[in-house]
This record gives sequence, C-alpha cells and structure tokens, in this order.
Amino acid sequence: MKRPLLLGTGWMCVGLGALGIIMPLLPTTPFLLLAVWAFSKSSPEMAEKIRNHRLAGPYIRDWQDEGVIPLGAKIIAMSMMSAMLGYLHFGSGAPAWAVIAAGLAMAGVAAYILSRPSRRRSG
Repeated sequence: MKRPLLLGTGWMCVGLGALGIIMPLLPTTPFLLLAVWAFSKSSPEMAEKIRNHRLAGPYIRDWQDEGVIPLGAKIIAMSMMSAMLGYLHFGSGAPAWAVIAAGLAMAGVAAYILSRPSRRRSG
C-alpha cells in the first residue's frame, strides 16, 4: 500500500511541477523535490531521471547534495514575499494581526533562504 501511495504522490508532484513551468505563481522546484523524495522510496529509477534531467536536474542535485539555493532564486523569493506583504498591508484591508503574522512568517522563511549557500562549494 505504501509504494502505490508514494508513486502517486511522485507523479502528482511531477504534474504540479510541470504546471508550475507555465503558471507564474505555482512553484516548480519544490514539487520536483517532493517528487524525487517520493520516487526515491518507491521508484529509484524515476528519482534518478529527475535528478539527471537536463534543465531541472542541476537545481535538484544542488539542493539535495549541498542545500544550495541559487542567488537568482533568492532574489525572486525575497521580491515576491515583499510584494505580497506590501499588497497584504496596503491593498487587501487585512487586519493588523494578519499582516504582522504574515510578516513574521515571511521573515522566518526569508532568514532560512538567505542562510543557505548560493552556489556549491568548490572542490
């Protein structure tokens, strides 16, 4: 029962990741990371196919092997979080407690993202 569930999760995440390529606000890489995790436990061959993919593979391997988040991805993440917090504060009419809570959550995520290396260690 566990293997079919993991296979289904892997394929669903591949589908969502593919959808994220054409839909601007849907992230691709996190879904592919989850797919690799699910496939590594149910279909190691599929996990390796994703890890060795011509376009996505380097990002997946960098994250899995050394926890690397490329500088461009960090800039996009910080920009999107700032824009969304700005919208929440100035454009949504959300209560102050919701803006503060979202801001604190985003600050925690930003701190984690910025703490990760931007490129692989040489050597």
